Amino acid sequence: MDRLKQRIIGITEELAGIVVKYRRELHSHPELSGMEKETSAYVAAVLESNGIEVRRNVGGYGVVGLIEGKGEGGTVALRADMDALPLQDAKKSDYASKVHKVMHSCGHDVHTAVLLGTASVLSRTKEYLHGTVKLIFQPSEERPPGGAKSMIEEGVLEMPVPSAIVALHVFPDLPAGTIGCKPGMMTASSDRFSVVLYGRSGHGAKPHQTIDAVLVAAKVITTLQHIVSRRIDPIRPAVITIGTISGGTAENIVADRVELTGTVRSLDTSVREELPRLMEQVIKGITLAMGAEYEFSFARGNPSVVNDPKLTSLLMESGKEILGRDRVVEITEPTMGGEDFAFYAERVPACFFRLGTGNPEKGIIYPLHHRHFDIDEGAIPVGVKVLAWTTVRILNMSGRVER
Repeated sequence: MDRLKQRIIGITEELAGIVVKYRRELHSHPELSGMEKETSAYVAAVLESNGIEVRRNVGGYGVVGLIEGKGEGGTVALRADMDALPLQDAKKSDYASKVHKVMHSCGHDVHTAVLLGTASVLSRTKEYLHGTVKLIFQPSEERPPGGAKSMIEEGVLEMPVPSAIVALHVFPDLPAGTIGCKPGMMTASSDRFSVVLYGRSGHGAKPHQTIDAVLVAAKVITTLQHIVSRRIDPIRPAVITIGTISGGTAENIVADRVELTGTVRSLDTSVREELPRLMEQVIKGITLAMGAEYEFSFARGNPSVVNDPKLTSLLMESGKEILGRDRVVEITEPTMGGEDFAFYAERVPACFFRLGTGNPEKGIIYPLHHRHFDIDEGAIPVGVKVLAWTTVRILNMSGRVER
């Protein structure tokens, strides 16, 4: 096993420059959720160039690759998401997005490149693999209800059935060269809502003759925040965020319609169930008091990602073996971010870990979903090593991870 570990390290370092090029190509040409046509074609071409069997257009533009080991055993699935966000890239770099108002500001280009690199490494060491590696390149993670559900519905967790699934996500709060993970709950549930507020328009100089939908919206926005601070147990985290607001037609016309959209995050099932009722209670009370009307809709999104304890322990030990013990960070608290990887984790023992990408000395300081977001590309081979070595470790256990 030690010889195989050194071979994985050597191949990864040999391919590091190529995998960085994958990332830069993907970063330069991002595609929004449900529109990943060129990205999926690129992914499929790279896999096929490595002699990997490929299935295209799974659950939309999803791509699935299979690497068959020489020995008999189980199946391990590895997943990466491919879609970008509707944001203008403000970086000054050769690989900045060439697509107007579309950007990989959540690091899915990195996830895809890392998995392509892992596929290359494992295809070159498949004579040592006891079982099958299923490579899942998923579309539409950023657009609810998410591409995971559609890929699952089209059989991505069947033929062969994986006994474990692993994925990573870039994390600028951890330094490049490290990974972080924890057993149990890793992310929050993620739901979404919209509110349409109806008033009565009129002249801006005669507000007494109107019902100002903008003013109603202002009160709704501020009062919704009181739910978290005053109606929810403070030891049970929750987030209500208004992401968009639109309304009005001119500066001297009182608006008769304002629309709000937002996201709701929670870690507790009972809190998740209670939040829609509390939100509508606030909206109804304010609109009634101000003579307005409303429409409220609430849509369930992703449940929390819950990491399998035994698989997580194996991944962390694998990370220590291939990176060094000081490069593996045990995360103590979940994040309020949401991930549709949760749908895989509901069906298969799963581990979702963080890939450290931050480096203040290189100016890599911006958070996810920021216009200047970037990573220290030295993190890319780190992700490849951990995914590849963890896969080998699982398959050498005959692919079984007991819950």
